[in-house]
Amino acid sequence: MTLTVRQATDADLPRLLPMMVDFNRLEGIAWTVERGESALRNLLASAELGFVGLAEVDDVTCGYFVLTFGYDLEWNGRDGFLTELYLVPEARGRGLGRALLAAAEATAESRGTRALHLMVRPENVTALTLYRQRGFREPARRLLTKPLGGGQG
Repeated sequence: MTLTVRQATDADLPRLLPMMVDFNRLEGIAWTVERGESALRNLLASAELGFVGLAEVDDVTCGYFVLTFGYDLEWNGRDGFLTELYLVPEARGRGLGRALLAAAEATAESRGTRALHLMVRPENVTALTLYRQRGFREPARRLLTKPLGGGQG
Protein backbone atom coordinates (compact mmCIF):
# COMPACT_ATOMS: atom_id res chain seq x y z
CA MET A 1 0.00 0.00 0.00
CA THR A 2 1.74 3.12 -1.25
CA LEU A 3 0.30 6.62 -0.98
CA THR A 4 0.89 8.88 -3.95
CA VAL A 5 0.10 12.57 -4.02
CA ARG A 6 -0.30 14.66 -7.13
CA GLN A 7 -1.37 18.20 -7.83
CA ALA A 8 -5.12 18.42 -8.22
CA THR A 9 -6.70 20.05 -11.27
CA ASP A 10 -10.18 21.16 -12.29
CA ALA A 11 -10.74 17.64 -13.63
CA ASP A 12 -10.50 16.38 -10.02
CA LEU A 13 -13.39 18.53 -8.74
CA PRO A 14 -15.88 15.61 -8.77
CA ARG A 15 -13.55 13.75 -6.39
CA LEU A 16 -12.46 16.74 -4.30
CA LEU A 17 -15.75 18.50 -3.63
CA PRO A 18 -17.52 15.66 -1.75
CA MET A 19 -14.46 15.19 0.47
CA MET A 20 -14.33 18.93 1.13
CA VAL A 21 -17.98 18.94 2.12
CA ASP A 22 -17.30 16.13 4.60
CA PHE A 23 -14.13 17.80 5.95
CA ASN A 24 -15.93 21.07 6.61
CA ARG A 25 -18.92 19.28 8.13
CA LEU A 26 -16.59 17.48 10.55
CA GLU A 27 -14.90 20.78 11.40
CA GLY A 28 -18.21 22.55 11.96
CA ILE A 29 -17.50 25.02 9.16
CA ALA A 30 -20.45 26.36 7.16
CA TRP A 31 -18.92 25.61 3.74
CA THR A 32 -20.92 24.71 0.67
CA VAL A 33 -19.93 23.76 -2.85
CA GLU A 34 -21.97 26.69 -4.16
CA ARG A 35 -19.99 29.19 -2.09
CA GLY A 36 -16.59 27.49 -2.16
CA GLU A 37 -16.10 26.06 -5.64
CA SER A 38 -15.08 29.38 -7.20
CA ALA A 39 -12.37 29.95 -4.58
CA LEU A 40 -11.15 26.37 -5.05
CA ARG A 41 -10.93 26.86 -8.82
CA ASN A 42 -8.87 30.05 -8.23
CA LEU A 43 -6.50 28.12 -5.98
CA LEU A 44 -6.13 25.28 -8.49
CA ALA A 45 -5.27 27.82 -11.20
CA SER A 46 -2.60 29.76 -9.28
CA ALA A 47 0.65 28.27 -7.98
CA GLU A 48 1.30 31.57 -6.18
CA LEU A 49 -1.79 31.09 -4.02
CA GLY A 50 -1.06 27.54 -3.00
CA PHE A 51 -1.36 23.86 -3.83
CA VAL A 52 -4.05 21.20 -3.56
CA GLY A 53 -2.67 17.69 -3.25
CA LEU A 54 -4.83 14.73 -4.20
CA ALA A 55 -3.95 11.51 -2.37
CA GLU A 56 -4.36 8.10 -3.99
CA VAL A 57 -3.64 4.49 -3.07
CA ASP A 58 -3.65 2.02 -5.95
CA ASP A 59 -5.18 4.71 -8.20
CA VAL A 60 -8.12 5.17 -5.79
CA THR A 61 -8.61 8.66 -4.35
CA CYS A 62 -8.39 8.51 -0.57
CA GLY A 63 -7.86 12.11 0.55
CA TYR A 64 -6.37 15.52 -0.08
CA PHE A 65 -4.64 18.48 1.48
CA VAL A 66 -4.87 22.21 0.87
CA LEU A 67 -1.79 24.37 1.31
CA THR A 68 -1.97 28.15 0.93
CA PHE A 69 0.87 30.67 0.96
CA GLY A 70 1.51 33.92 2.74
CA TYR A 71 4.57 36.02 3.45
CA ASP A 72 5.87 36.93 6.88
CA LEU A 73 9.03 38.74 7.95
CA GLU A 74 9.09 36.67 11.15
CA TRP A 75 9.87 33.66 8.96
CA ASN A 76 12.07 35.60 6.52
CA GLY A 77 9.76 35.05 3.60
CA ARG A 78 7.03 32.69 2.48
CA ASP A 79 5.01 30.87 5.08
CA GLY A 80 2.29 28.35 4.48
CA PHE A 81 -0.99 27.38 6.03
CA LEU A 82 -2.15 23.78 5.86
CA THR A 83 -5.83 24.67 5.76
CA GLU A 84 -7.18 21.17 5.15
CA LEU A 85 -5.89 17.61 5.48
CA TYR A 86 -8.48 14.90 4.95
CA LEU A 87 -8.69 11.14 4.47
CA VAL A 88 -11.87 9.27 3.61
CA PRO A 89 -13.06 7.20 6.60
CA GLU A 90 -12.03 3.85 5.11
CA ALA A 91 -8.43 5.10 4.66
CA ARG A 92 -7.95 6.17 8.29
CA GLY A 93 -5.98 4.27 10.89
CA ARG A 94 -3.43 2.85 8.43
CA GLY A 95 -0.65 5.45 8.67
CA LEU A 96 -1.83 7.33 5.59
CA GLY A 97 -2.43 10.53 7.57
CA ARG A 98 1.23 10.60 8.55
CA ALA A 99 2.23 10.04 4.92
CA LEU A 100 -0.15 12.72 3.65
CA LEU A 101 1.14 15.21 6.23
CA ALA A 102 4.72 14.43 5.19
CA ALA A 103 3.75 15.04 1.56
CA ALA A 104 2.19 18.39 2.48
CA GLU A 105 5.34 19.39 4.37
CA ALA A 106 7.57 18.35 1.47
CA THR A 107 5.37 20.26 -0.97
CA ALA A 108 5.58 23.38 1.18
CA GLU A 109 9.34 23.11 1.57
CA SER A 110 9.90 22.51 -2.14
CA ARG A 111 8.08 25.79 -2.82
CA GLY A 112 10.31 27.82 -0.52
CA THR A 113 8.05 27.83 2.51
CA ARG A 114 9.92 28.71 5.71
CA ALA A 115 7.19 27.84 8.26
CA LEU A 116 4.02 25.80 8.08
CA HIS A 117 0.98 26.64 10.19
CA LEU A 118 -2.25 24.76 10.81
CA MET A 119 -5.28 24.83 13.07
CA VAL A 120 -6.76 21.83 14.83
CA ARG A 121 -9.75 21.45 17.12
CA PRO A 122 -8.59 20.76 20.70
CA GLU A 123 -10.85 17.70 20.98
CA ASN A 124 -9.28 16.10 17.88
CA VAL A 125 -6.73 14.17 19.92
CA THR A 126 -5.68 11.90 17.04
CA ALA A 127 -4.77 14.86 14.83
CA LEU A 128 -3.12 16.75 17.70
CA THR A 129 -0.93 13.75 18.47
CA LEU A 130 0.09 13.37 14.82
CA TYR A 131 0.89 17.07 14.42
CA ARG A 132 2.92 17.21 17.64
CA GLN A 133 4.85 14.09 16.65
CA ARG A 134 5.73 15.84 13.37
CA GLY A 135 7.11 18.89 15.21
CA PHE A 136 4.17 21.32 15.23
CA ARG A 137 4.00 23.46 18.38
CA GLU A 138 1.54 26.00 19.73
CA PRO A 139 2.95 29.51 19.50
CA ALA A 140 2.83 31.78 22.54
CA ARG A 141 0.41 34.01 20.63
CA ARG A 142 -3.20 33.41 19.68
CA LEU A 143 -4.54 33.46 16.15
CA LEU A 144 -7.36 35.98 15.78
CA THR A 145 -9.47 36.24 12.66
CA LYS A 146 -11.72 38.96 11.30
CA PRO A 147 -13.65 38.16 8.10
CA LEU A 148 -13.47 41.04 5.59
CA GLY A 149 -15.74 41.86 2.68
CA GLY A 150 -17.24 38.66 1.34
CA GLY A 151 -15.27 36.38 3.67
CA GLN A 152 -17.15 33.82 5.69
CA GLY A 153 -16.68 33.31 9.39
